[in-house]
Amino acid sequence: MSKNLSLAAVSFITLAEVLLAVLMNVPAGRAQSTGRQQATTSVPLAFDVASVKPSNPGGRGLMLIRPMPGGQTYIARNVPLRMMITAMYRITDSQIAGGPDWIDTEHYDIDAKAERPSTLEQLHEMFRTLLADRFQLRYHHETREIPAYVLTVANSGTKLKPSESQEIFDVPIKPDGPSRVVGTRVPMSYLSWYLSFRVGRPVVDGTALDGFYDFTLAWLPNPGLDSPGVQYNDPSEEPAILVAVREQLGLKSQQRKAPIEVLIIDHVVRPQSN
Repeated sequence: MSKNLSLAAVSFITLAEVLLAVLMNVPAGRAQSTGRQQATTSVPLAFDVASVKPSNPGGRGLMLIRPMPGGQTYIARNVPLRMMITAMYRITDSQIAGGPDWIDTEHYDIDAKAERPSTLEQLHEMFRTLLADRFQLRYHHETREIPAYVLTVANSGTKLKPSESQEIFDVPIKPDGPSRVVGTRVPMSYLSWYLSFRVGRPVVDGTALDGFYDFTLAWLPNPGLDSPGVQYNDPSEEPAILVAVREQLGLKSQQRKAPIEVLIIDHVVRPQSN
């Protein structure tokens, strides 16, 4: 990356906001081509040192990446396994099926060190390896019809600006104040994924737009509704961020069931503390 990953930590009211912090609040940097190739090798990347312990009760959840000499430390505090899976596989809660109750109710603290410079994508691969090793997480995928938002170009046409940037960013959508974000060289797949966390439901890209786009998006939150991870079950309700997407980006959304890939947990165990 052209810039080192640096501290990205806040205390959060909901654990869904933890996911957005670790996946968004990392300074945008350009991914090295060699790093992308390394992340796709047959041998999974792994942290050099990692500890996993049950959390003390009453703490607030957070996940952050902290720089250290020569590398980074990935830290989780008071986070349940389900939320770790959601963050590391970039899926919504509705895309996880199976598993015992404790993956929601038991929280863990994790300190994991990568003693070499790594991209965000590589760090997430290391974290997935940790979940497989320490929690013995085994899973398979199925495609199921589940509630989703389908994103299409509005009748008036898209208002997205094609990006002129040649850089590839690990985190192309960055916060720019309360309920305001700036996107730089954003593909539609990433915008759909980002929106899925904001609305607590998968967002499917049905736009047929295959370029990269720059935009600024701002919205007025609905009190009590527009926190990350809140699901809108009434078809008459539309999250404020999706209203802004329609009005400012020219992309409309429709609630309906759609074929979505779901992660089915086949096996998982409580980790031994160390």
